[in-house]
Amino acid sequence: MIDYASQFITRKDISSINKILRNKFLTQGPITLKFENKISKLCKAKYSVSVNSASSGLLLACKVLNLKKNDIVWTTPNTFAATANAALHCQCSIKFIDIDLDTYNISIKELEKNLIKSKINNNLPKAIIIVHFAGNPVDMIKVYKLSKKYNFKILEDASHALGSKYKNSNIGDCKYSDLTVFSFHPIKIITTAEGGMITTNKKIYYEKLKMLRTNGITRNLTTKSKKNPWYYEQRLLGYNFRMNEIQSGLGLSQLKNLKKWIKRRNEISSLYINKLKKLPIKLPKVSKHSLSSFHLFVVMVKNKKIRNKLINYLKLRKINCNYLYIPLYRQPFYKKNINIKYFNNMELYYSTSLALPIHIKLNNKEINYIVSNINKFFYEK
Repeated sequence: MIDYASQFITRKDISSINKILRNKFLTQGPITLKFENKISKLCKAKYSVSVNSASSGLLLACKVLNLKKNDIVWTTPNTFAATANAALHCQCSIKFIDIDLDTYNISIKELEKNLIKSKINNNLPKAIIIVHFAGNPVDMIKVYKLSKKYNFKILEDASHALGSKYKNSNIGDCKYSDLTVFSFHPIKIITTAEGGMITTNKKIYYEKLKMLRTNGITRNLTTKSKKNPWYYEQRLLGYNFRMNEIQSGLGLSQLKNLKKWIKRRNEISSLYINKLKKLPIKLPKVSKHSLSSFHLFVVMVKNKKIRNKLINYLKLRKINCNYLYIPLYRQPFYKKNINIKYFNNMELYYSTSLALPIHIKLNNKEINYIVSNINKFFYEK
């Protein structure tokens, strides 16, 4: 079976983990700090804080933004549950904004329209969580300008977007946001098995993030800690969300291949686009000013019936595609309070889209096999 996504572990990755298992520290050691510094350098952000998952990272980011009960947070419905869950854990209310059918990201047009209306009704969001779906960057300058006009914080969910670029800006540099969160889940651009990273340029956020991920504890004290190295203080109600040394070592090793792997993912996407452009398929669009990591390659067909037939047709030929994502407002947890009529684009996307295989293990022979079968499907139909 050709999978739609897969991790890629090298011999050097395995060797680096074996080396760490012989080290003095398996957690809270120098490897994790080195990994954080490498991510800061890559993204050109001042600070990075590693965590045990992007879900944890999103929650901590919401905490340092001081999101609390009755605050309103907006995001896209085209994302994984963790994006909205982070705000709900802070007892906020969530509002979804429809997507753009070219990028599958949040629609800037709908965002602005809803902000105008919310200002009149005095229920503006305190924060907006931007999702760079499939690694395709959102138009962050437009979002940033809206944040200044309507006074909201910006959190970037860049779980799909490590290595992506927006104009002259790296995703994660927080040039147009307060914080950015990355995921290192096995099927992401690089992996630490489970794990994530938060980047920011604000020292106050950085210091608070470090305490929150370690049960609200700090050892960064003055006189007492210098005289007594064992001394620490709990100053916040925090969590144990730390990344360990083994995960960090794997991340450091994988990071060496990031540019090469993103280049390959873009090569695969170009092959798909060139070989499928004559078919009745809507292909993903990336701005000429951006670089997508192409974590996913999602296409749309004419209707749900064709989409379902195509997925089954490919599955019989050992090509595994996927649906990404079920709109969050369709989940039982949200369903009672959401009116689907406000999400025409998301509904169309949900009923007609599928994710084709894209990952580093995929070779050109397999890509040609996938493309050949998609062509056969439409010609036979």
